[in-house]
This record gives sequence, C-alpha cells and structure tokens, in this order.
Amino acid sequence: MWPFILVKSKAYKTNAVFINHERIHLKQQLELLILPFYLWYGLEFLLRLLTYKNHLKAYKNISFEREAYSKEADLHYLKRRKPWAFIMYL
Repeated sequence: MWPFILVKSKAYKTNAVFINHERIHLKQQLELLILPFYLWYGLEFLLRLLTYKNHLKAYKNISFEREAYSKEADLHYLKRRKPWAFIMYL
C-alpha cells in the first residue's frame, strides 16, 4: 500500500528481492496515481480468475505481478525501467 511496504515477518525486511518486487509495485502505483492502480489490479484479477478458474494462477497472471516477478531479482531494474512497463505484460 503506497507509500509503504507491508511485511508479514521481520525476515522480509532484509530480503532484497522481496523489497525490489514491492518497490516495482510502488512505481506502478505512482504511474497510475494510486487509486486507479488498485481498481485496475482488482478488475484484472477478476478477469484472470474467470479465465483460469484458479486464484493463484489468476494472481500470478496480473500484469503488475508478471512485471514484478520477472524483474524482482534485477536489483537495478527500477533505474532503467520505462514508464508504464507493466503494459508489456498484459
């Protein structure tokens, strides 16, 4: 939830890949002016759920998640990320 990264346990605070994944989401949220991000995310999840009929598959195929998961290990990704990059993952 912008501008915070919420974690389940303290161990996540030191996990660079997890933090990078969440920072990618923060960037996505800013690009969409925050509220539209959540609306798009929810709508896309519902559409993917209708398509895959599986919560996990639906979640993993949301464009925002696809970008974040594919780039989470690249700790320099945000420095060169182009605006609206998640569109490539639709």
